[in-house]
Amino acid sequence: MTKIIAITNQKGGVGKTTTSVNLSSCLAYENKKTLLIDCDPQGNSTSGLGIEKDDYELSIYDCFVDSSKTKDAVIKTKYNNLYVIPSSSDLSAAEIELAYEDKREFFLKNAIDMIKENFDYIIIDSPPALGMITINIMTASDSVLIPIQCEYYALEGLSQLITTIKTIKKKLNPQIEIEGVLGTMYDGRTNLSIQVLDEVKKYFPDKVYKTIIPRNVRLSESPSFGEPIINYDRTSKGADAYMALAKEVIRNNK
Repeated sequence: MTKIIAITNQKGGVGKTTTSVNLSSCLAYENKKTLLIDCDPQGNSTSGLGIEKDDYELSIYDCFVDSSKTKDAVIKTKYNNLYVIPSSSDLSAAEIELAYEDKREFFLKNAIDMIKENFDYIIIDSPPALGMITINIMTASDSVLIPIQCEYYALEGLSQLITTIKTIKKKLNPQIEIEGVLGTMYDGRTNLSIQVLDEVKKYFPDKVYKTIIPRNVRLSESPSFGEPIINYDRTSKGADAYMALAKEVIRNNK
């Protein structure tokens, strides 16, 4: 069975794209056929895998407009078992365009239904907002993975996100669950990181991953080289952390 996981948090800078790229890559490294769908108009997941605008004609925007194009929008990356549907700035227009369509919450689900049986995992990178694109993402997903940075205001806005997930579950997607909560940008030398993680565990009992993503220079560098951390520096703490996360996700879904 294909598992579709949305990486979502309306706060920016919490590690959504870093997690999307590196979790996808590590799942692929673990011999899971994995598709990363870049649903952020900024397209950072796309460029984070070394894919440039000249490398593709179709993007996720085209899949929203016409689900029959989804199969042709899938690109095989240079990494084993890893595929991507790239994003483009055109996706920003989808927020407005979808507002006037019937069943507008199901456009992405319709697109994914065309190709999901070809993959073990589908990971969806989300924009930093709870707009119509994110609603489409949650409607199409089996679960939501929430990255939370171990810094001040980490829990800010999370009640709104949880309310949105509950509303989606009630009205649009009864199957959706919280896959897990991931602590990111963790610095074990500071009391703040430790305290924030403790607060997150109180807020999400039994949902916080054992794996914690540390602050890591190599992890920060890898996107500028268009490589996931597992390829950029396999010996780094960032690579170890995302490999551990991938294994934890796989264990949780057996």
